[in-house]
Amino acid sequence: MLIVEEPGVQFICKLSDMNVKVSQSAELVCNLSRDNCDGAWFKDGNKLLSRDGLTISKDGASHKLKIDSCGADDTGKYRFEAEGRKTEAMLIVEEPEVQFISGLSNMNAKFGQSAELVCKLSRDNCNGAWFKDGNKLLPRDGLTISKDGACHKLKIDSCGADDTGKYRFEAEGRKTEAMLIVEDPPRFSEDALANFCKPVIVKAGQNASFKMLFEGGEPSKVQWYKEGEELLDDINVKLEKTSSHSRLLLSMCQRKDTGEIKIKVKNDFGTIEAVSKLIVLDKPSPPQGPVEVAENSASCINIKWRLPKDDGGSELQGYALERQQVGRNTWMKLGLIPTAAAAYKDTKVEHGRKYCYRISAVNEEGVSESMETEDIIAGIKAYPGPPAPPKVASAVNDCINLTWVAPTNTGGSHILGYNLEKRKRSSNMWSPVNPQDEPIQEKKFAVKDVIVGMAYEFRVSAINVAGVGEPSIPSDFVTARDPKKPPGKVVDLKVTDSTYTTLSLAWTKPTEEQGVQDEAKGYFVEIRPAESLDWNRCNTNPIIMTTFTVKGLKSMAVYWARVIATNDGGEGVPQDLDNYVIAMPPPVRPKFTDGKIKSFMVVRAGNAVRININFEASPWPDVVWLKDSVPISKRVTVSNTDGMSQLLIPSSERSDTGVYTIIIKNLIGQETFSVEIRVTDDPKPPGPVELEENVSGTVTVNWEPSPDEKRDDRLHYMVSERDSTKQTWHTVADRLFNNKFTACNIIPGHEYNFRVYAKNDMGMSEPAESPVWGTTRTRDKFVVKMPEYRPCNLESPPAFLVSLKMHTAPEGYECYMSCAVAGNPRPRVTWYHDNVSLNTNTNYYISNTCGVCSMLILRVRPKDHGEYTVMAENTLGRAECSTKLTVRE
Repeated sequence: MLIVEEPGVQFICKLSDMNVKVSQSAELVCNLSRDNCDGAWFKDGNKLLSRDGLTISKDGASHKLKIDSCGADDTGKYRFEAEGRKTEAMLIVEEPEVQFISGLSNMNAKFGQSAELVCKLSRDNCNGAWFKDGNKLLPRDGLTISKDGACHKLKIDSCGADDTGKYRFEAEGRKTEAMLIVEDPPRFSEDALANFCKPVIVKAGQNASFKMLFEGGEPSKVQWYKEGEELLDDINVKLEKTSSHSRLLLSMCQRKDTGEIKIKVKNDFGTIEAVSKLIVLDKPSPPQGPVEVAENSASCINIKWRLPKDDGGSELQGYALERQQVGRNTWMKLGLIPTAAAAYKDTKVEHGRKYCYRISAVNEEGVSESMETEDIIAGIKAYPGPPAPPKVASAVNDCINLTWVAPTNTGGSHILGYNLEKRKRSSNMWSPVNPQDEPIQEKKFAVKDVIVGMAYEFRVSAINVAGVGEPSIPSDFVTARDPKKPPGKVVDLKVTDSTYTTLSLAWTKPTEEQGVQDEAKGYFVEIRPAESLDWNRCNTNPIIMTTFTVKGLKSMAVYWARVIATNDGGEGVPQDLDNYVIAMPPPVRPKFTDGKIKSFMVVRAGNAVRININFEASPWPDVVWLKDSVPISKRVTVSNTDGMSQLLIPSSERSDTGVYTIIIKNLIGQETFSVEIRVTDDPKPPGPVELEENVSGTVTVNWEPSPDEKRDDRLHYMVSERDSTKQTWHTVADRLFNNKFTACNIIPGHEYNFRVYAKNDMGMSEPAESPVWGTTRTRDKFVVKMPEYRPCNLESPPAFLVSLKMHTAPEGYECYMSCAVAGNPRPRVTWYHDNVSLNTNTNYYISNTCGVCSMLILRVRPKDHGEYTVMAENTLGRAECSTKLTVRE
């Protein structure tokens, strides 16, 4: 019998250790050598079965254990066993790093109130520590540290000044910080406040002291006030301050110092005030006049007066009374009069004699200055003075109501009544209103004996025991008619013109409606700044015209305006403008008003540069000057006035050369204008001059450039020549923009001198002298020798000895080009510009002298820019030479 045994199972792939984060899934896998083999899973020796969150599966020879969401308790050693074979691996579930879900926040707390700092972590099972200003905190009385899951709290039951600081919570290397600021406003204790509020009473000339204790956070500011005016250190005022109290010392107090004393203590968290009172005792002020003569007879004078304005801070004890008979030097004391009386009846007088009385108030501190009466004649009465002019209280068709004020001079006796008189307009006659034997008792009267539409004026006279006094000044004329209705609103109110300081308004008078609104007799104009709620009246008296110009406005300020119609019936309803008005001229886009402004200026170095630009713009524009598109330097002064801007360079330098641009911009638009300023001076002379002969019969003059050539693109050169046989200098070339020139027609045997000048817009430099140039004529001894005849071919194709140079010339200037060519037979020379022949073009001056080919362009134009070619050709060949001309604007 044949028995086939299966081999023992083997692990093709064993379990592997693995690390996962909390909440992540984990999968343990191993592979056996056979498919038909089952096994079991274990954790820490305990067999595992499939459940929620844990799945055990088999796929052929592959066995898996999957944990969907790992927790901390899933950490352990896992084992798989099959047919006595096993494999193990460690699964470690790592807690994630703790994070702050919400950190600490800065907070402010009131002194004495509670404060709570709270933060929340991402895990519940995490502890931490609290710190204040770097020092670790532990629970104590008034400070509680608690933990509720992931929430950590620190609570201070009653905040004090020492609790202000930076608080920090740390957990597993993470930290969060916040500032706790305990707001500690100044405070007064009840006892200190009660003591301070008690009035301080001193006598005149003595010192007064106020002291107040306070608490609160530093720094604190202490201010003292007397009757609302702050007190500062002075001769009679001394202020002391510490961190816990302040003292006010007032020396040499006077009665006028009596009043409210207030202390104000302030810090960053609040302000507190306390009020006390200073009472300075002194003599009273004199009694008030005028003295009234209540009775005057041959045997009695009865006088009355008013109480003094100031009793000196203490109760009056009475009045000291003295009498003098006019004509004598002595005063007789009449005694102390009780305070309540304020009157005295003198019965010891003689008929017809004059008496004068002196009255003084008396209190505990002394006797006041005296009040002296006028001379009173015993038994003779004085008439009262005139009352004030009567005023019209109201007027209707059949009645005019008047009021007036009693005269200040009563004549020393009681006013018994008044007489009233009236007078018509255009009449000189005054007629009584009341019967002469029936004086008006009150200071008002209704005059009914009037004619409708008639204008009247009134005057009043006072009556006392002596009789009728002088009449008052007449009142204003008043017409007997029913009151008028106020006018309506003005119509079509509009702005006709405006400037930076004025506003012109126009309107149409309101319409009349019988019984509703009457005709307007005048107008008031009012304006109000936009930031204010108060209307300001522009005219004190009503204007008759329907136009008005408001002056004194603030430039670019916003105003509201309205017009009020008025008549005898009063003021009508205001009519406002539909919109606000800005104090500025009508909007104008910036523009330059001077059409003759120069756009190019040449200035000698050291001279002043002044550019005046006139413009129009509204509202007032922003004016900016730029030099070469960047802001101007501080050396340049800009002055802006109404409609003009001036740029000034007091002493110009070459570095000031550039394009200056003014930009004028407002709300409507902007405009720019540029001026090119070239600051230059007489140029410096060129460098050494050298001479050379490249072609027979010519001299090429070479020189080093002037030092000013690099900074002055308008600099050019002039060459002068002197023949030794003529002894005079003449110009052979001008407006040269290169450093070379070829002089022709040089005669052998003559000596030549050359001078080179640098020139610009300012002038010409000193010349640079060349060495003497000359060729001596040599004569050989005449020997006749018949040469052996040999044929000689002198022909040659064209060849350029001196090539054309590159040229750069400003627009409008000359340009001179030259080259040297040789060849036999004499070559034919043709000039080309961009492959177009120039030999027949009259705008170019072309010459060919002894092989020196030249071309002159009198005025360089933009179209002259490009390539220039010289072609020389004869029967033996052809040669070309090219250059390029650049035209600069």
